[in-house]
Amino acid sequence: MNKPLSPARNYRHTMQEIGYVQRKQATQNDYDRIGFMSGLEVHQQLDTREKLFCRCPAGKYEQDDVFDAEVIRHMRPTLSELGEYDGTALMEFKTRKNIVYRIKNETTCTYEVDDTPPFPVNREALDIAIRISLLKKLNIVGEVHITRKQYLDGSIPTGFQRTAIIGVEGVISLRNKTVRLIQLSLEEDSCREISDVGHWRVYKTDRLGMPLIETVTYPDMLNPDEVAEACQIIRFLNRSSGQVRTGIGAARQDVNVSCRGGTRVEIKGVSRIRWIPELTHNEAFRQWALLHIRDKLLKKIKTPTHWEMISMESDPSAFGCRSRALKGLKNNGLKLYAVKLPGFNGILSHFTQPGKTFADELSDRLKVIACIEKPNMTTHDCLKPLEGEEVFQKVRKHLGCRAGDAALLIWGPSDDIPTALETINERCRMAFEGVPNETRKSFADGTTIFERVLPGADRMYPDTDSAPIPLKDEHITKLGEDLPLLTIEAYHVMKGWGVPEDTYHYIFKNNLFPQLKQMVDGGEDPVFAGTLLGHSMKFVEGHYERASGFRYSLIGDMLKALRNRKLRRELMTLILPVIYVHPKMDLDSVLISIGFKKMDADQILSNTGFLREKFRAIRRKPDREAEVNWLMGQLREHAIGNIDLRELRMSLEQIIDHKE
Repeated sequence: MNKPLSPARNYRHTMQEIGYVQRKQATQNDYDRIGFMSGLEVHQQLDTREKLFCRCPAGKYEQDDVFDAEVIRHMRPTLSELGEYDGTALMEFKTRKNIVYRIKNETTCTYEVDDTPPFPVNREALDIAIRISLLKKLNIVGEVHITRKQYLDGSIPTGFQRTAIIGVEGVISLRNKTVRLIQLSLEEDSCREISDVGHWRVYKTDRLGMPLIETVTYPDMLNPDEVAEACQIIRFLNRSSGQVRTGIGAARQDVNVSCRGGTRVEIKGVSRIRWIPELTHNEAFRQWALLHIRDKLLKKIKTPTHWEMISMESDPSAFGCRSRALKGLKNNGLKLYAVKLPGFNGILSHFTQPGKTFADELSDRLKVIACIEKPNMTTHDCLKPLEGEEVFQKVRKHLGCRAGDAALLIWGPSDDIPTALETINERCRMAFEGVPNETRKSFADGTTIFERVLPGADRMYPDTDSAPIPLKDEHITKLGEDLPLLTIEAYHVMKGWGVPEDTYHYIFKNNLFPQLKQMVDGGEDPVFAGTLLGHSMKFVEGHYERASGFRYSLIGDMLKALRNRKLRRELMTLILPVIYVHPKMDLDSVLISIGFKKMDADQILSNTGFLREKFRAIRRKPDREAEVNWLMGQLREHAIGNIDLRELRMSLEQIIDHKE
């Protein structure tokens, strides 16, 4: 009989068994092998004055500790007309969460707690949503119907979100393919989460009710890079309207991922597009690993319906526990339970994600559903057990474990233990079926943790408080006039101009293509203009604090003013930081602030003889290239804006060669 592998070796062995490869080494063949498939739900706040269904101001954010009142609510699931409970509602009910809403009078009203009927939909937001739908080649609906979508995580006090489909069946173009769009919806934003610890979750309500659009794609993306590219295109199209909010939290995306034989898992609230490739890669392989775990369990346990978990209340002193977490349980009012999982030996250390195993699948759910903060469990079969082998030998004997069984120790408040045991039992039973439907929370390292059960398809129903809104063809036609150039078309235009490709992301991200086109139409060199926006402006934005009055249009205005004064455009690299911080300064004031003085080539070169003598004193051995570079550094300040730097270098080389 083969000796069982250690948890660390089993982790590496199972990683190899499922054929996991790191994303940077993965090829399309790897994704085809596991049947990678992904779709997107991209959310974007609209830049409107008021919220969607009330007249409170939109976009006014308060500090987390500034509020006028608090409201506390609890989840109470009710039976549907069919006599059934919603799975998500039941899960949230088990958590026994106290949901706290911090309210500021200026940004919140009684509509948000369903004490006031909704106002008519914000027509400014509706028109923006239609315009962006047209950008994405969606078919606009003839009549807007407001529906309610259940939101059971507490992020909306009413328990539902009002939403409306605006456009259906569109397409976006990627570089090498097209991606189909299912729909674009207009909906109200949810609360801003402040904290979630134990049985208390705290929200801020200043974001609640702000107009938001959601663009949903078909699962047409077949590798992680396509998912990121599609998300980028959708975000660019949203921004190109010039009518959406930007900044932290203004845009978020949920990423749906599956593999062959798996199921749709939603990675919720991904805030950075650059995280998407790693997240989707790891999620697809996590599902592939869970299917491998299922197959292993079914080989060992032929009748999963007969499988039973066994648990016993225990005393840590009986096992000789030495870890701080377990020795102090009684002093902290916590209880310890030993748990036997028949047939699960080797499963708990099975690879699921980089640095994570199936044991983490259990521990994560204990934190979310039973509200027991980590560490909340340990096992002999995990990468970093809290206790040594001698302790788990006693635990296994106490539970009557056989060679193929796994043993756990879990702990927590006595009120939470029943939920914890039920959660472990439920998740282990799911392992016999493969991949559970769920939403997961993302992290910057590309891994995810369980967040909640995925809501069912029947979570939407008509909103009887809101009348249908007919859309006239002439109104839609008018909104479709003068639409900005599509991102993929702008991409090809910049490509034809020869604009460096490493500027594209910044230009699209900040909707700067209209500025670029205006500069080029005004006679500016496209390469210089693109580099000025995509490199110089990016540097300034990363190193200086932006004034509230700064607008990107100032760049074109200042460049035009330089041309009118017959000053060289290279001055813009010095001017950008000044107008970014002081946007109200005119050109004369800016030139004074940067110390610019109008000079001709002879004036700039007049001091060359003295500088050459100074260089020889510094550098005794002759070096033509080093001397030219040093002289360029000395004269650069006066040359910028007065003479082309290439011409200056040629003049210096001629002076040196002539003298020598």
